[in-house]
Amino acid sequence: MTAHHVDHGIRPDSAADVAVAADVTTVLDVPLVVHRVSVPPGPNLEARARAARVGALPTDAMTGHTADDQAETVLLRLLRGAGAEGLGAMRPGRRHPILRLRRAETLALCTASGLATSHDPSNHDPRFTRNRVRHEVLPLLHDVARRDVVPLLVRTADLLHDDDSLLDELAGALDPTDAVGLAAAPVPLARRALRRWLTIGGYPPDAAAIERVLAVARGEHTACELDGGRRVERSRQRLRVVDPGR
Repeated sequence: MTAHHVDHGIRPDSAADVAVAADVTTVLDVPLVVHRVSVPPGPNLEARARAARVGALPTDAMTGHTADDQAETVLLRLLRGAGAEGLGAMRPGRRHPILRLRRAETLALCTASGLATSHDPSNHDPRFTRNRVRHEVLPLLHDVARRDVVPLLVRTADLLHDDDSLLDELAGALDPTDAVGLAAAPVPLARRALRRWLTIGGYPPDAAAIERVLAVARGEHTACELDGGRRVERSRQRLRVVDPGR
């Protein structure tokens, strides 16, 4: 086991977090790797910090996301109009080994084990949408439902995971370059087949782009544009992607 800590350098006191990580790994007798990244101030700070963190960590790194994080993610993606795939949020498994634990439980476990913890004050900054969901939306939902809604949101994510897996399996049988087959297929499966085909670097095309490609498959248009300058064209009942400069 190797512990990894990413110092984004956003807060002037971020070195204190590195010290806490060093204390914890000393107690646990595991090596620590500290990654220092640069995330300059500006718009979309939270998203840029996440991208920098993901880029710095090993691809097989496990994260400490909890059930509370999962519930927040479901709500955030609902606000963005996500479908079943997005609302399934994080998938339980090796990458997220404590996804079933509550945030309070992880803190209690650290306290009982004598492990130091660090509190990030930016988690209360209302500029970040996740913080408003955490401190405003979820408490309001608890009050309206008169119960803790986190388990309900986690259960919804679990159910959507199962639906998502089945739909992925069915969509995998479609050839996304076969315009005729794609046009004849159920729309949810056609969308998934196209999303998988047109995803680059982990970033799928948006819903509007998928609908434009479906229109090309149906013969309503001969071609359409995608982000990044790419283009999808139809010729002899086949679809093909044309990259910029080609």
